[in-house]
Amino acid sequence: MLKFVIGLLTLFTFNTTQVNALQSKELTILPGYLLSSNNVSNGCKTFSIGPGTVCAWMCNYCQTQLDTTNYYFTDGVCTYQSGGCVGNPQAGVSYTCCSN
Repeated sequence: MLKFVIGLLTLFTFNTTQVNALQSKELTILPGYLLSSNNVSNGCKTFSIGPGTVCAWMCNYCQTQLDTTNYYFTDGVCTYQSGGCVGNPQAGVSYTCCSN
């Protein structure tokens, strides 16, 4: 019986490295492919994105974070044209959007 209990404890015990790895994986697969972000300061929000994230998602994110539809990207990566928000964002790059 004792051997069975020890086996169960071993099966369900995580060491610090395993827990840190699990936490790290959770941070890199957030909804919307957001990799990192900072607080809104001076009417601007800086963030980086993961692979496959498109400008439509970025524009929606900025609109939500800045609480306005009147904003711009400091580097012009995404712009509004007929059909919506378009551009060519790159994964892992930091982008900043600011309210007007």
